[in-house]
Amino acid sequence: MSDLPVLPSLPVTFRPSRTRAVLLGAGAAILVVITAVALLLEQLGPGERLSFILTALLLFGVLLLLSRPKVVAEETGVTVVNIAGRRRLDWAEILRVNLRPGDPWVFLDLSDGTSLPVLGIQPGIAKQRAIEDARTLRALAEARSAGEPGRHRDEHPG
Repeated sequence: MSDLPVLPSLPVTFRPSRTRAVLLGAGAAILVVITAVALLLEQLGPGERLSFILTALLLFGVLLLLSRPKVVAEETGVTVVNIAGRRRLDWAEILRVNLRPGDPWVFLDLSDGTSLPVLGIQPGIAKQRAIEDARTLRALAEARSAGEPGRHRDEHPG
């Protein structure tokens, strides 16, 4: 297969950079605009101003959480950071890295029979970048788990 990616040196972090930039930029703009409105409207009392600012901070916090997903590949394994959780996986736990047409993000098929969504690689705004990142993560998983005793990729349904 000629389109196998060149393996990067580890550690490497995958994240949806454009999506993150949009979310953080929008969050900062919302925070600034709502705070400015709260401070410039003379008819607002101190409690109302505070509620405007707290609402802006809450919206910024939500957008900050949405920009959190990433995948960190290291020599010993992978750390998947999604919106509300973090999971550390050894390379041996990853059976397959999937990004099928129409998938909102990558899914990892794990050795315990479950599938883990990986929001750090998503084709939303940068589809080609997500495809390249998924291929790289797949190649890393295959290279790191090759030759491990008891490892049978062919037994996993695909």
